[in-house]
Amino acid sequence: MRFAKITSIQLPQASKQTAIGVLTAQLGGASIRMLRASTIFITGVMTLAHSFILSSAQPASAQANSNDYLTMESIARIRNFAISENNGTAQPLPIDIVDREIYSPKSARFSADGSKLYINSLEGGITVVYSWPNLRKLRSISHRFTERHQDLFRNETEIFDNPYFTQSQSGNPNHFLGKPVESELSHSGRWLWVPYYRRSFDASAQSPSAVAIIDTQNDRIVRVMPTGPIPKYVAASPDGRYVAITHWGNNTIGLIDTSSGDPSKFTYVEELVVEQKLDQSDLGGTDRDRTCGFCLRGTVFTEDSKHLLVARMGGGGVAGFDVDARKYLGTVTNIASTPRHLEISPDGSTVFASSNVSGTVSKVSTQPLLRALIEANGRRVAGPRWASLRLGRGARTIGLDPTGQVVFAAMNGDSELVAVDTQSLREISRIAVDPYAVGLAIAPDGSAAVVTSQGAGGRGGNAVNIIMLRWGDAFFNRGGPLPSAPR
Repeated sequence: MRFAKITSIQLPQASKQTAIGVLTAQLGGASIRMLRASTIFITGVMTLAHSFILSSAQPASAQANSNDYLTMESIARIRNFAISENNGTAQPLPIDIVDREIYSPKSARFSADGSKLYINSLEGGITVVYSWPNLRKLRSISHRFTERHQDLFRNETEIFDNPYFTQSQSGNPNHFLGKPVESELSHSGRWLWVPYYRRSFDASAQSPSAVAIIDTQNDRIVRVMPTGPIPKYVAASPDGRYVAITHWGNNTIGLIDTSSGDPSKFTYVEELVVEQKLDQSDLGGTDRDRTCGFCLRGTVFTEDSKHLLVARMGGGGVAGFDVDARKYLGTVTNIASTPRHLEISPDGSTVFASSNVSGTVSKVSTQPLLRALIEANGRRVAGPRWASLRLGRGARTIGLDPTGQVVFAAMNGDSELVAVDTQSLREISRIAVDPYAVGLAIAPDGSAAVVTSQGAGGRGGNAVNIIMLRWGDAFFNRGGPLPSAPR
């Protein structure tokens, strides 16, 4: 797949009210021109029209270093606070939307057709839905459940004999506020899966949590399924047969049969275990970022849906499973420490990983990785060496552009978004975002990146940055050398 180049068009200026609706505005004398995103697939060629093109002068930190490959520009922000409430430290952008429901935004995801943007507010217990690229607020999906929501649970409270160590005030474990972490789309984008870090009454996150299934046609929850403790990640198999719920809290993955395509029929079929299930009995009052065993997180199915890969952020390595046999294969360890997020290239040939503490992005060819896992016989083995590039402090979520030529990384410690060429693992560009970056979503047409910033220690964050991706001739020609990227 490759991009075809399209020239931008100039649109008439609009009022501030219209600007929020169509991302066209005149704010402080800055005019913005915008070309609506359009994606056309013809014999494998993807035509990209950039969603946002700025024609005005901007503050220096709002634009990354410019080169002939990729330029990134901050064009909009959705934030919990007014600039005055942040002691003036947040830099104004051409479009700044204040939304009090953006509270500890953990992750973001575009709908499959690119018409909507979903933002998970972890501490707010809400998934906020915006239209794209208009940025008009469409809905707030609450993850608070009371007696009137019990039909969503189908009388299910736990799976795989995971016990409750605390109970809700009502005595019903399905009365709670869920804290949404990540998300995943399945069945061609029809169902959006949102796992909860924990139920609100479970302060130590020892007990079963849950995952919501949302119908993206009306953005309403249609079912809530129980999970194990701390289900930080969810992944759907490309063939639509399975969804994997990865539990940070106890070294397990819940495998759900989704082959029917009907949420009312989705059923757990196996509890996959990395080496040994972690007992929760003595973990009350502990720091679950430390008492998490192997701290399983990033999860991805191979392109043929036959294998499942899971990042072991605690202790390092990437675990592998044979999906059809439902068998743990082993773990490869020859990767930078604390692997957090996994992505696989569009053609399935390469696996990418971010590593938090080491601040790196790494890659490895899929087939040698699978051979090492298949031959591991349930053991830890070195496996093939992952090529790595250190980007800075705290590499969190990564995402690929639609062609797989560029991998983006949200850098938490540096509060930046960094773009890296996937072939050479050379840095292309970087841009500052609100502190401290954690989540990342790339628009399906490659026109924009969305970065969520939670903040840390009560400082910064509570903001979502929207960054235009302007692709240059070197990207389209691809054969030329990459520019060096000054820091």
